[in-house]
Amino acid sequence: MCAAIFMTVSMFAQAPQKMSYLAVISNSSNAPAVSTPIGPTEATGATELLSSGTAAENTPYWNGTSWVINNSNIHNNGAEVELASTTQGFLPPHMTTAQRDAIASSVTGLTIYNTTVNCLQSWNGTLWDDYDGCGSTVLVATYAAGSVFCASGATTLVEVTNSSTGKVWMDRNLGASQVATSSSDASSYGDVYQWGRRSDGHQCRNSAITSTLSSSDQPGHGDFILMPSRPYDWRSPGNSNLWQGVNGVNNPCPSGYRLPTETEINAERLSWSSINAAGAFASPLKLPMAGYRSHGNGSLDAVGSLGAYWSSTLESTSSRYLHFNSSTAHMDYNARAFGFSVRCLKD
Repeated sequence: MCAAIFMTVSMFAQAPQKMSYLAVISNSSNAPAVSTPIGPTEATGATELLSSGTAAENTPYWNGTSWVINNSNIHNNGAEVELASTTQGFLPPHMTTAQRDAIASSVTGLTIYNTTVNCLQSWNGTLWDDYDGCGSTVLVATYAAGSVFCASGATTLVEVTNSSTGKVWMDRNLGASQVATSSSDASSYGDVYQWGRRSDGHQCRNSAITSTLSSSDQPGHGDFILMPSRPYDWRSPGNSNLWQGVNGVNNPCPSGYRLPTETEINAERLSWSSINAAGAFASPLKLPMAGYRSHGNGSLDAVGSLGAYWSSTLESTSSRYLHFNSSTAHMDYNARAFGFSVRCLKD
């Protein structure tokens, strides 16, 4: 019987892998007779540069154990590693804000692309910094002394600009832990403030209730004050100068920010792609339908189906606010004892 042995070896431009060799023995008719592996099963690779390793930007070599970088041949002598291309880019890990915040141990310089806010972000050892030009900026928020925060802590100060109105806002509701990912994103709802009150704890969605009205601008407790009858105000007598501008007596916004006027928040509404909840969420502010807290019994109502946002503008013994749901959006007025959302505007 005549026999022929055919051997094929394939090489790949990557870390050497285990190899085996297959000898195929055929008879005079070239039909396979016997197949059996022969030769070594462990390959170590040559201990030198790759055949083209001396070319510019092609310097990895196999040292007999692993692939290493030949630093003396790096194109940019100031860099440990360089990626060079005129047609492709570097792609960091993509994740949401919630996934980012779940990273167990963030080291300084850790970089990700945040798909919630569409920004490249890096951990600076204290907070996640947005890179210049991505549309938002992380700043240090300074709140009034004595401010009481709810479970999510002090609201992170990230700016967002509506190019249509030219106004700069906080990118989330006061008390929210993140920017809304939908109109009904519970983590983006934030707190519910009675008009004119500071951040004393009453704004927390699970705060205790009391029927005792306050005779001062600061009640001295964090209870939500019920007032089921006219004039539906938590303070007696009322005070219309509590949320007026950055220097308002009880301004709950961080330093340099304030409640918007009716004109300012209405301009945002008019810039929406649709005048309803869908338009509110699609806007740069991404306003969710956070619901409200009743002045009559302190219950949370219309959560996930209605948005109610205070302005600083007055109407008699009431105050103006932005109202929207799935079918409409408009400005209206309501009792100051209601608990509504707050979105702060840069002064």
